[in-house]
Amino acid sequence: MLNPTPRKFRKPNKKTIRTTYENKTNKVVFGTFGIQAIEKGFLTVQQIEAVRKVLVKKIKKTGKVWLRAFPDYARTAKPKEVRMGKGKGAVDRWLCIIKPGRIIYEITSKDPLALVQTLNLAVQKLPFFVRVIKKEPVL
Repeated sequence: MLNPTPRKFRKPNKKTIRTTYENKTNKVVFGTFGIQAIEKGFLTVQQIEAVRKVLVKKIKKTGKVWLRAFPDYARTAKPKEVRMGKGKGAVDRWLCIIKPGRIIYEITSKDPLALVQTLNLAVQKLPFFVRVIKKEPVL
């Protein structure tokens, strides 16, 4: 599973995701096709791993997968039926903050037809709306 390196403050404040468009990671750089988020949301470690497994299993050794989303935001939770007070809960899960326009996965393969079918299977595993985009040719 993906976990970030230890940090000085491991319990950040709760964030709200703005609906602003992602400017840094909104183009396909490494592969030929990419999965781009249309709406905002959080990706858990389990969801990232589930999509990665589907992609790797379907393309086998004919292609390559790049993961462009890393879970670096800790979400805390207190146990059920615990009284109020006594500090913030322990780190419960790691999340990746996804803004609209962000490329989450990139993939390349020798067989483009199987590639599109694989991406459609992977899209079903994600908790928000995404689209499959193709790399823009360089002029």
